[in-house]
Amino acid sequence: MYPYFIFKDLVTIFAFLLVLSIMVFFYPNLLGHSDNYIPANPMVTPISIVPEWYLLPFYTILRSIPNKLLGVVAMFGSLFILLILPFVDFSRTRGNKTLNPINMFFFTVFVCNFLTLGLVGSNHATEPFILLGQVCTIIYFAYFLFIVPIMSILQNTFLDLATIYIKSA
Repeated sequence: MYPYFIFKDLVTIFAFLLVLSIMVFFYPNLLGHSDNYIPANPMVTPISIVPEWYLLPFYTILRSIPNKLLGVVAMFGSLFILLILPFVDFSRTRGNKTLNPINMFFFTVFVCNFLTLGLVGSNHATEPFILLGQVCTIIYFAYFLFIVPIMSILQNTFLDLATIYIKSA
């Protein structure tokens, strides 16, 4: 079976390289932005400077805090807060692989909040987007600092209650 898996994977790799080659050689501007064709003027700053789509949520966190230093700290904190996740998750079952509806609800809220941060970051810094960015920033940090530990403690408590109920029955 070993050569068959290698051949199957090579077909996929060659198909990807074919599509990539067609895009690079025949349609190089397919994924480009129209602002790239505006001649550069060093005396004028463009109005709509936004980072790439994968950096927009963190740009929103940076932009939602009025103090520049605290905004930079919050932006890097939003990345480094992922490193403390193993220490704040006290659950005996790691991850969302168990079908706990409360955890899945809060994780869905977190994903929607992260997508909202990305959408807010692509808009101009006007009043409704500033307030929405601040609220979404608070929800982002609250998920890691409050919701994950509380939900893991509740999950452990419910698991203990279930095992006591099963042993007594």
